[in-house]
Amino acid sequence: MAITEEMLSQLDCRFSVLLPHLNERQRRLAVAAEARLLGHGGVRAAAQAAGMSETTVRRGVAELESGAGPLPDGRTRAAGGGRKRAEAIAPGVVNALMALVEPDERGDPESPLRWTTKSLRHLAEELGRQGHPVSAPTVGRLLKQAGFSLQGNAKTLEGSQHPDRDAQFRYLNEQVKHHQAAGEPVISVDTKKREQIGRLPMAGREWRPKGDPVQVEDHHFFFSGPDVEQAIPYGIYDIARNTGWVNVGVDHDTATFAVESIRRWWRTRGQTDYPAASHLLITADAGGSNGYRYRVWKSELAALAAETGLAITVCHFPPSTSKWNKIEHRLFSHITHNWRGRPLTSHDVVLQTIAATRTRTGLTVEAHLDTGDYPTGIAISKDRFAALPLVKHETHGQWNYTLLPEPAEPTAAPVSREAHGVADRRLSLLDRLADPRLTGLSTMELDYLCAELAPLQAARAQERYSEQRGGRARRA
Repeated sequence: MAITEEMLSQLDCRFSVLLPHLNERQRRLAVAAEARLLGHGGVRAAAQAAGMSETTVRRGVAELESGAGPLPDGRTRAAGGGRKRAEAIAPGVVNALMALVEPDERGDPESPLRWTTKSLRHLAEELGRQGHPVSAPTVGRLLKQAGFSLQGNAKTLEGSQHPDRDAQFRYLNEQVKHHQAAGEPVISVDTKKREQIGRLPMAGREWRPKGDPVQVEDHHFFFSGPDVEQAIPYGIYDIARNTGWVNVGVDHDTATFAVESIRRWWRTRGQTDYPAASHLLITADAGGSNGYRYRVWKSELAALAAETGLAITVCHFPPSTSKWNKIEHRLFSHITHNWRGRPLTSHDVVLQTIAATRTRTGLTVEAHLDTGDYPTGIAISKDRFAALPLVKHETHGQWNYTLLPEPAEPTAAPVSREAHGVADRRLSLLDRLADPRLTGLSTMELDYLCAELAPLQAARAQERYSEQRGGRARRA
C-alpha cells in the first residue's frame, strides 16, 4: 500500500500531539506501532514524521514483535543499561580519593592539594594526574556516598582550662540566684567590638531593590588614623528584666570608661528599676577594661559604691570563658544582627540602630552617646589600692570581691627612710634654686611668677602626655 501525503500529514499531526507526553520507551513503541500499520516503507516514513532515527524505530518494531511486557517499577530501560559508574570501571579511584581528603592526609606529601582548598575541581584534577580521569560532579557523588559533607571549623577547643573553672561557674551561679531572690539588681557587662564611623562595608545582607546595593568604600585605610571617629559600645544587660543599656564612647575603652558606663546606667535606669536596692552584682569576663587585674577598675568601682551607697559585688568568669557571659548572646549578638549590611555613617546611626534592637523574648535596649575623654595610662599606687574598701570572697578572691559603700579604716603606710631622704633632698634643692641671688627676684615675685606659669606648664605637660598616648587630645 502506497503511503500518501494525506497519511503522512495525519501521522505528523498525531505525533506532534502525543509524543511530548511520553517517555523515551513509550515514544519508541508508539512510532513503531504506526510504522507497522503503514507496511512497506513505514519505518522510514514514521521516523521522518517523528524526527527519530530509523534504527530507533526498527528497535521499537523488534520489541513489539518479541511480545515483551512493560518494564517493572516504571523503568524506561532494562536493568544494567547505560554507562558504567566510575568506581565500577576503575575500583582504585575511591581509595585514591579517600587518600586525598582524609584528615590524616596520608596521600602524597608532594601533592599540591596538601596546601590548597580541596574543592571538587581540584580533587578531580589531582585524580586525573594520578591516572583516574573523573569529573567534578562524580567526585562530589563519591564523597557523599562515603559520608563526607561540606563543613566549616567548629569552635570547640578552649585551650588550657583553669582547674577551678567549674567551681567558679557554680559559685557565680549561686551569687546570681542569691541576689535575684533578694530583689537586688544583677547585670552582665562587657565592651562590644569598636566600630569605625564612615561608609565602610559591614558584614551581612539586607533586602534592597535589585541592582541597587549600598555604596561603601573599597578600602579601609581611608578610615584609619587619629582623625577617624569611632564608636565604642559598652553594654550593661539586666538579666532579670531582659533589658539592655549601651553607653557609646568615642575616646578609649578604659576601666574609667567602663565604670562611668555603669554609673550612667544606674542613674538612668538602675535606681528607677530598683529603688530599694542595697547591693549590686556585676558579672564580667576576666579581661578587657573590666578585667580582674586592673586596680583602676576596682578603684573606680569603690568610688561608685561610695557615691550610690551600694555594696558592689563583682564575679568574673574564668579566663577563656567570656563567651558564657550572658551579654554576649543576649544583647551583643542581636545588635550585630540588627546592623548587618548597614554602614555606620555617624554616631546617630549607631545609637538609633542599637536602640531599635528587639527580640521575640521581649528584649529592649537603650543607647546613649558619651563624648567624655578617658585617657589611658592612669595608675593606682599600692598604698591607695590597699586603702580601698575591698573585701575578697573566700572562694577565689581574685575573681570574686565586694566593694563596700563606706571606706575602710585608713592604715598608715610605713615610710621608708630612703623615700624620706629623697623627698628631703628634693625640697632642699628647690630652696637653693629659689635663692634671690640666683633668680634675681624676691620671694613674693617668684611666687607670683610661678602662679602665672603654672597653667602653661600644666598645659605643656598634658600636650606631651597626649603626644605619647595619642587620641583626641593630640588631634585638638
